[in-house]
Amino acid sequence: MNLPGALRAALVVLVVAVLLLGLLWVFQRRLIYLPDPAPVPPAGQVVPGAREVTLTTADGLRLGAWHVPGDHPVTVLVAGGNAGNRLHRAPLARALAARGLPVLLVDYRGYGGNPGSPTEEGLRLDVLAARDFLGEVPVIYFGESLGAAVLAGLAAERPADGLVLRSPFTDLAAAGQANYPFLPVRAMLRDRFPVAERVAAIRAPIVVVYGTADTIVPAGQSRAVAAAAAGPVTVVEIAGAGHNDPVFLSGPRMVGAVTDLADRIRDTR
Repeated sequence: MNLPGALRAALVVLVVAVLLLGLLWVFQRRLIYLPDPAPVPPAGQVVPGAREVTLTTADGLRLGAWHVPGDHPVTVLVAGGNAGNRLHRAPLARALAARGLPVLLVDYRGYGGNPGSPTEEGLRLDVLAARDFLGEVPVIYFGESLGAAVLAGLAAERPADGLVLRSPFTDLAAAGQANYPFLPVRAMLRDRFPVAERVAAIRAPIVVVYGTADTIVPAGQSRAVAAAAAGPVTVVEIAGAGHNDPVFLSGPRMVGAVTDLADRIRDTR
């Protein structure tokens, strides 16, 4: 059967589109998770006083992490974003440790020399292992971007004394749609990370920090997360800051927001 040229061309375009969407479905996690899998240096070479620790997950993975002791009674559990590894968050750990705060700097499965491959469920198990490691001490969950989503989920299972959500998105589909507006992101995603939905059930104090020039997670999404929170919320807006600016690692407003929250938690215990 001979098809008209226009119809034949349309069919070719349709087939190509279906194939591309199929590939995106299969390989979508390679677009979501961008780990630096390289082994990291010894903790003490990067953060003074830090030590290597091992977290054991419920599915049997042994994950490397760094623990920095401190004099403050409140510990900060730090979960990074979707890229890099814990070496890239070392400036934050150093800055918090300089204020006396103990820090547990974690890497997910597949990051920083750790075994496994990242998924939403896998990351949930990773931070559960981190929380178990810390025991009964008061803890602030500090999550960066994707890490904010991971730790919002953790807080729904293991309540925190406080949360710092840095550049949080409302849910992963919303963040994906902002970066890939031409794709049916919401219909395709397997990992969801519903941050705004989760903070609506969290009563602990939350600090939301974001930059007005963020092109990866638009500032409006972070503001929406703050508006959805059930508990007391502090919003820290950093004018002109982009998603990966150094100000979010060691800047005075970022570090001050964490320290102020830790002091409030200490003073109410």
